[in-house]
Formats: sequence, structure tokens, C-alpha cells
Amino acid sequence: MIDRIRQLESLARKLEPSSELRELMLQQVQRYGEHFLKSTIESKIKVFEHDHTSISRLDKLGFSEMPKSLASLLELLYDTVDTTGINPAAPNHFGYVPGGGIYPAALGDYLVDLTNRYAGITFANPGAVRMENILLEWMAEMVGYPKSATGNLASGGSIASLIAIVSARDHHKINPENVRKSVVYCTSQIHHCLLKAFRIAGLDYLITRHIQVDRDYAMDPKHLEKTLQTDIEAGLNPFLILASAGSTDVGVIDPLKAIGLLAKKYSCWFHVDAAYGGFFMLVDNLKEKFDGMELSDSVVIDPHKGLFLPYGTGAVLVKERAAVVRSHHYRANYMQDAFQDEEDISPADVSPELTKHFRGLRMWLPLQLIGLAPFKAALEEKIYLCRYFYQKVKELGFEAGPDPMLSVCLFRWTKSKDPDRFNQMLLVQIQKAGSTFISSTTIDSTFWLRVCIMVFRTHLEHVDQFLTELAEIINQEDFGILETKKLDN
Repeated sequence: MIDRIRQLESLARKLEPSSELRELMLQQVQRYGEHFLKSTIESKIKVFEHDHTSISRLDKLGFSEMPKSLASLLELLYDTVDTTGINPAAPNHFGYVPGGGIYPAALGDYLVDLTNRYAGITFANPGAVRMENILLEWMAEMVGYPKSATGNLASGGSIASLIAIVSARDHHKINPENVRKSVVYCTSQIHHCLLKAFRIAGLDYLITRHIQVDRDYAMDPKHLEKTLQTDIEAGLNPFLILASAGSTDVGVIDPLKAIGLLAKKYSCWFHVDAAYGGFFMLVDNLKEKFDGMELSDSVVIDPHKGLFLPYGTGAVLVKERAAVVRSHHYRANYMQDAFQDEEDISPADVSPELTKHFRGLRMWLPLQLIGLAPFKAALEEKIYLCRYFYQKVKELGFEAGPDPMLSVCLFRWTKSKDPDRFNQMLLVQIQKAGSTFISSTTIDSTFWLRVCIMVFRTHLEHVDQFLTELAEIINQEDFGILETKKLDN
């Protein structure tokens, strides 16, 4: 047996490269990263690459007993992953709300992966848990929650929303017996991850009331109250009101204070989806738009959006600590040593995760290393860039949607026989060109082109580049002929 152990040890030790080899590997990865960033910043990589033929190389590679060189694997990574599909790190990414990927966050992740610190339970790493809780406390203070509030750094808005919905469900004692008479109130602008959370949380049979919106797609509080009163008179159980603080479609902020007061009046859980818009609260001249968020019972806010961090960094804040702990707290016999004299609440007690990545360092390190001022400036810059685009795209002859509240702008070309179909064609043309990436949405059966300016690398020059691209398309001599041909086909 000893001989076999020694034999296996000799082979297993290959998992631990020498100091010299680690240094060499790190240099190769660093060169790769610098090349990628330089190519991205200088627009040498397409923002969107529709051709996926290179991906077949991944399937052909397979796995073998023998090692492969890092250089060859990095080359494969570049060709099959980092230059295909959407490049969310690019300054001309205007399509969705991207994960930013600021450089110090990558350093934080490198250190976390290297040290492999476990951040699920205070006993295992009190420093890591304290760091994450400090970040949550800072966000809770920003929202206006009391110091007794708690939360969790989750993988994103979806898991964060699920934590909030489950907490609301259990706090209001929604169960199979009363779920069919329980009512949730929202607008058509609510993010689909909340609807998905209902399904996962066993709330498929809830009654959903879609509240009317104004011309800017913000919730109408008067219609909300009228609907609440009607449902109570009908013997139903209103228990949850969902509002947006930066909707994905148009970036709308609902009238949070009016909604919050109604939630309190009718004893409903008030949840705010601020995943995209929440960190705009840091901008001084926007703070009043978020008045009333402090009245909410829970809020989701994504650092991988408003703080430009890498994907996989969401956050949920819950005002009443007991509510979220009641839903997620659990003890196992084999972990009896891990729950003694806890000074900090453990992430495992406020989320579905037990095994938890130490996400906090990727957020804490940039905030400490850079300071808050550049983050605030970047957020305010994106607002002004969106307003600038809104003005200029109308000057080009496009119809534009509601005045941007944050950094989302809707626009469409209407001088066409079939505007919806033509804008779909225009979207494909822009995406295939690959120099700019935009997305689309459909609201009230109308197809809109959509710009979301949220990449920290996006500046005035990049917005002007896209406006020039649009101008060249609509000013080309065969623009009308192309339209007729494509629509007839």
C-alpha cells in the first residue's frame, strides 16, 4: 500500500506547479489579459461576433491523460470564447446592462481563488464574512435601512430576488392552503427574474395584478390603491407589491414613496428591484428620485451593474433580519462545531448557498483602491451620455421613447411602410457589422431599438461613433430601396 501511495503522490504532485512555473504561467496570462484589454479598448475586437464556427475547435480538443501547453490553450480561448458572441467589456456595448469587469476586481478574484477562502460561515473565515457584511451594511445605509437590516452578496439579481421572495412568502405565511387567494401587484415593467422566483418558490398559483403605468411606464399609485381595495373587498389576501428602481426595458423608477406608503397601509411586503438602477443613488442630483426606497422591506441591487464589477455580484437587502433568517437558517449535525459564539451573521443563514464563493473581495478591493468619487462620476457620465444620445438620435429623424430617467433610451425608425419589421432589419444590420452592439424590446406590441449606456469604458467618443454609424445607414442613397427589397422578401 505504501508503494502505491508513493506512486500516486508522485503523479498527484503535478497539481502543485513550482514557483518558477507559476511565475511563467502568470506572465503568460498577464500578457494575454493585456492584449485582450488593449484590443477591446482600441476596438480591434468586434463588440458582437455572429460567426461561431471557431467553437467547433472546443469539441475537437476533448480531454486526455497528457497535459497541453498554456500558450496553445490561451490561443484557443481567444478564438473560441473571447472573440465570439457579445463582448460586454467593450466601450461600444450598448445592448444590455453588462458586467463591467474593472481591473482591480480581477485582482480580487485572483487572490480569492488562490487563497480559496470560504465565506459561507463566520466560524470558517470571520474576516471574509465581516468584509461582506460591511459591504452590505454600506449598501443598507445608502438605501436608508436601519442598522438591524441584513442581506447577502449573491451571484446576481435572480438569486437575490429569490431570497427576497421566499422571505416575503414565509413572513406572510403564504402556503398551499391560501396561495390561490394571495395577490401580488406589479407593472408590465417588472423583471422576469421575479416571476421566475415565484415559480421556484412554489407560488405559481398566486393572483398577479398588473397595475397601470403612466406615459413613462411608471406605476400609477392611484390604480394600485383602487386594485388593493377591490381585492380586499373580494376577500382576497394582498401580500406583495413589486416596484422598479430602474426597470430593464426603459430604466423607469416607480414612485417609491407613494407605493411604500400604500404597502404599509395595506400591510403588504414591499420589494424594490433596483438591480440596475440602485447605485445611481450615489449621484447627488438623482437621490430624490429614489425617495421612498427606505420604506421597502427588501431591495435587490447589483454591484456587477452599477459598480461595474464582474458578472456574479448581486446583493439583496432585507430590513427585518428575522424574516430572512427564518426562511434560510438551517443546522446540520456534522457542522455543529461551526456555529458557536457567532459575532457576525453567516451568509449561509440568509441565502440558499452553503458553499459560497468569497465575492466580497472583488467589491471591497476596488472601492478601497479607487475610492468612491470615480464610481459616482462614471454613473453621472452615463446619465448625461444617454440624454445626449436621446437628443441626437431624434435629430437624425428617429422617434424616441420616454425621456431617459437613467441610462436607457428607446428609439425606432418610423418612416417606413412596416416600422416594426424595418427596425428588426436595422437591428440585424447593426449587430452584424459588429462595431456596436445594441438590443431591442417590445412594449405594447411595438418593436423598439434599445440603447443601454452602462459600460464604464463608454465615453462621448463611443456614443458619437454609433450616432455616425446610424447617420451613415439612413443617409445612404439606397436606404429606401433596401427597405423595400427587404420588406418584400
